[in-house]
Amino acid sequence: MCLGIPGRILEVEGTDQVRTARVDFGGVRRQVCLAFVPDAEVGEYVIVHVGFALSRVDEEEAHQTLAIIQEMSDLYEQELAATAESEHGTQGARAGQSFPSPTASPTASPTGRSAGR
Repeated sequence: MCLGIPGRILEVEGTDQVRTARVDFGGVRRQVCLAFVPDAEVGEYVIVHVGFALSRVDEEEAHQTLAIIQEMSDLYEQELAATAESEHGTQGARAGQSFPSPTASPTASPTGRSAGR
């Protein structure tokens, strides 16, 4: 399985034998080889995998695919945040640890004597 990302061709360079394009992927721009879609033109959308444009795709489908990819990214970020919050909030309780009060004196030792003595 491969993941092809749609991008819009901004400019085409090269000769008939080796054509490349500057392609925009929702703000990220990369140089892409057009060997598999030699007749692709500026303004068209192509599906790109590992730096090669594999096929053309219409604008509506490209936008739908980019929206789905963005939604996946957003959900992943939410999951990471929820996991971090959950682990941070329950870490001490799970391990049976207690944490010092934020108002505790930083120089007090566990025995109650000053750490400076």
